[in-house]
Parts: sequence; structure tokens; C-alpha cells
Amino acid sequence: MPETPQLQNQLESVLKRAVVAALGDAFADADPMVRAAQDAKHGDFQANLAMGLAKRVGDKPRAIAERIVAAFDGLPEASELLAEAPAVAGPGFINLRLSASALNQAAASLRSTTLAEGTPRHVVVDYASPNLAKEMHVGHLRSTIIGDALVRVLGALGNRVTRHNHIGDWGTQFGMLLEHLIQSGWDARGEHEISDLNALYQEAKKRDDAEPDFAEAARKRVVALQAGEPEARGIWGSLIGESVRHMNEAFARLGVELTDADLKPESFYNDRLGPVCDELEKLGVAELSDGALCVFVEGEEAPLIVRKSDGGYGYATTDLAAVKYRAQELGADRLIYVVDSRQRDHFRKFFAAARKAGWVGQGVELAHAAFGTILGPDRKPFKTREGGTVKLSDVLDEAVVRAGDAVAQKNPDLSEGERAEVARVVGIGAVKYADLSNDRIKDYVFDWDRMLALEGNTSPYLQYSYTRIRSIFRKGGVTPEDTAGYAVAVSEPAERELVLKLSQFAGTVGAVGESLEPHRLCTYLFELATRYHRFYEACPVLKAEDDATKQSRLALCGLVAETIQRGLGLLGIGVVERM
Repeated sequence: MPETPQLQNQLESVLKRAVVAALGDAFADADPMVRAAQDAKHGDFQANLAMGLAKRVGDKPRAIAERIVAAFDGLPEASELLAEAPAVAGPGFINLRLSASALNQAAASLRSTTLAEGTPRHVVVDYASPNLAKEMHVGHLRSTIIGDALVRVLGALGNRVTRHNHIGDWGTQFGMLLEHLIQSGWDARGEHEISDLNALYQEAKKRDDAEPDFAEAARKRVVALQAGEPEARGIWGSLIGESVRHMNEAFARLGVELTDADLKPESFYNDRLGPVCDELEKLGVAELSDGALCVFVEGEEAPLIVRKSDGGYGYATTDLAAVKYRAQELGADRLIYVVDSRQRDHFRKFFAAARKAGWVGQGVELAHAAFGTILGPDRKPFKTREGGTVKLSDVLDEAVVRAGDAVAQKNPDLSEGERAEVARVVGIGAVKYADLSNDRIKDYVFDWDRMLALEGNTSPYLQYSYTRIRSIFRKGGVTPEDTAGYAVAVSEPAERELVLKLSQFAGTVGAVGESLEPHRLCTYLFELATRYHRFYEACPVLKAEDDATKQSRLALCGLVAETIQRGLGLLGIGVVERM
């Protein structure tokens, strides 16, 4: 929904009455399709139901819209809700402008707006999912923070959300690493850091690419690991602890809501892989082809291999075991996978296989929340100058340093401790927001200057807007809580625009939960902050002409600050009191 339920319901109710009055009871099911107008001169809201009615009525949309508008004259509730008679625009749009009293009531209701709506669902979100035994790099950023934002939004909407960090602890990369360590006589009992494992993995990868015998041995080592071979299991177990420690450290810095309780590694499904393959074969969903067990999906050229010819299992098998577990054992009715867009074909195949097997019913939603690539200034995948992967820790370190420098220049009066905390919140938030504010399916260019700018659609701009509002309260000697009893009385155009934008918050969050597109919330927050600054320039707050106006505007300021803080919180980004 694009507005608060109160406004939405009122507008839809009046429009439906007008439709029935104009066209008859047979059209009581018409969807009013009310949307907030982008341009104030076109009214506050716009309805385009005439377009959908044209075929049923057998007349042009504009003529239908004119009949509906004429019917408003006989509706007394319309005069209370609207400031002026609705108008027809373009091929059949109906423009509506709310009365001041309706806006004042809408503003009052914002203080108690709840985001929960409809029937809650059990949602499993699969995200983050780094491969262990390697340092997290910038490529792990998108799945982690997009997934975290979706989890927060879906939870705020009243859903039961289960977080799954489907870490890669069981696949081909571990076969390479284990074989290299065993051949090298590596001491699993010694103390090791993630940088040691990263270097060893790189050595193993080079050998796997260059030595056919090693590559074959590594593949056999995967099979041995999955079969429970003691030496492979022993070394494998010694690698997990350091990897998880490093992963949790990165999550903590990012403010991501993932804990060890959310770990669902590939190894969790190991005992389920054989039965999954057997059931697929028994159901006739999978068949043998060149020694491998495959699922052939209609419209797909290559099959989904669920058991390799050497008896080993791939990540397709694990994904099928996981989707069955989530849908049948956990009873989830919405499964979301935050995985990069290059895996689109894989998801299409294993989704089809799961449905064909009957493990996922028609009432269960399977969603691949795909995302693009982070690019460097050359518009190629983001790499170091030497061509290597960019460590996530290095990115976060630099973000904090750059933010600290900017804060020191802007506000040198901050204490050292406060400056460090502001730098952390602003720097980490800037990195996250720069990602989330882009349409997730698209690639985007990593640009320090843009993401840390105090102007434009950036996290620092929103955080600075929040601090400006907080400074008003400090100067006025009041707190946002003091405004709870203040009445909002809208009179100026900038105030109208602000209330209308505030009223769209709940609907925007709902739209994000439906579309799985966090950039919609970013756009909303940027537009809200922009309207607030216009309001601040046009409408004196502390120097308002009378106490009633002052209180009204302080109440609006408080609502904006609360909404910015709440919206950024849903994105996993904090605010600061000064910057």
C-alpha cells in the first residue's frame, strides 16, 4: 500500500461509492488503484481505475472518469476528505487533493502506525553464505547486507523470519584445500589465522588448475569427506573454527543480524543427500545419464546434476535437500535466496525440480533475490590494483578512516571518542547504503566520493538530516517525546508535502517486503529528507509566529527524525546525534 491504511481506506471507500453512483452496483468490485501523485500540482493522489473499466463499460477512459468525478457531488463524506472537487487529467486519471483536516488526522495517526499487515508468513531467507577457509572479500558484501535488510523489513511487517547462513563448508574448494594440506603434512593442531588459510587455499587452487593428478585427487577427497573419512573429517573440523570466528567478526562490524544459531552449512544436509537422490529417482524426477543422476527440466538445455558419475554430490543436491527441509520440516511458505544473478539458471532448474518432486506446494513462494556485481572505476569487477580480490575488512577500514577525516573537518569540536563512533557509524553505513540504494539486480560502481557525500541519495545525507533535526530540539530545550501531545495543523504547502510523504512510509516498507527491493526504501528516505529540508527553509520552527504553529512544526520534525531513524534501521544502518 502506498499510504497509511487510514488514508488508503478512506480514499478507496469514497471512490468505490462514486463508481457505484456513476456506473451502478455491478461495478462495486472496481479496484480504485489510488497512488500518491509525484507532482503536487496534479493533486495529492491519483486514481486510474477508469483505464481498467473502459472495456467493461464500453466507453473511453476519460468519459468514464468524468462520470465518476461528477458522482462525487452527491457524497457528503467526500467534502470532508477532499479540499476541492476531484479533477480529470490526461486520458482518464482522477486527481484528488486532501483537505487540511484529513491531513491533520493522517499526521496524528502516524504516531501509532504499525508496519505489520495482513496474514503473517513463515519466511526463510538464505543469505550471506561465504565459503569458509577464505577471507571474506567485497564480493560477499551484497548477499550479506541485502539479505540483512530483507530480514529486518520482513520481520517488521509481522512475518516469522528464519535466517539461514548457508555456508559453503563441504564442496569442491574444501576438497582442494584438504588434499593440499594432507600432502603438505599440515599440522591441524597448531594455531592458525584466516590469512594462513587464505594463502593455503590460493596455493591449492593453483595446483588444482595446473596439476591434473592433484585435481583428480581433490575431487576424490570431496567424496571421502562426504563419506566421513576420518583424516579428511579431522582436518576439515580444524578449519571451521577460525573461519567462523572471522565471519562473525565481519558480521559484527557490518551490524548484520546473523549468529551461530543461524548457521546452516552444507554439511548439515550431508545425511540427507543420498535419500534425496533416491527419492528423486523413485519419483521419476531424476534419471541416469552417462553415469550421473540428472533432472531434466523442460526448456533447459543442460540438466541439473544431483549425483555425479563418481558418486559425489554437488551444490544442486544440497540445495534440493535444503529446499525440502525448509518447506516440509520447517513449514515455511516463502523461501528467499539472496544470491548473485549469475546463478539464475541454477535456481530456475532446482526450483522446477523441487516443485516437480512435490516437495514445494503451489502455496509456497520460491524467490531468487538476484543481485548484480560491484564494479571498479573501470566498470569491471572491483579488484585491487594488482588484480586480486578486495578484502572486505580493508573496505570497512578505509570507510571508517575516510568518514573520520570528513567528520573531523566538519565538526572539529567532537571529542576523540565521539568522533571515532561517528566515523564508524557513518563509514559503515555509507558502504551499506551505497549498495542498498541501487536496484539490486543491476551492477554498480564502487565510488568513495559519492557514497560519503553529504548531498544526494547517500547515508551521510540522511544521517546529517537526522542530526539537524536533533539539534533543533536541543536548541529548543525540548525532546521528541515532548511532542507526543502536540497537535499538527497543516497550512503551508511544504507542510502538506511533508505529511503526505510521511504517510507513505508504511506502504513503502510493505512494497519492499513484497518486491524484495531495498532501494525503494532508500529512495523514499531520500525524498523524505529532501522534503524536510524544503519545509525547514520555508517554515520557521523555533521562531514560528505562535506557539501552536511552533508545536505543530516541532511535531513534524519529530516524525521525520523518527521515520529516518526507523527506515535506516530497517536497512541495518545507525544514526548519530552529531556529525
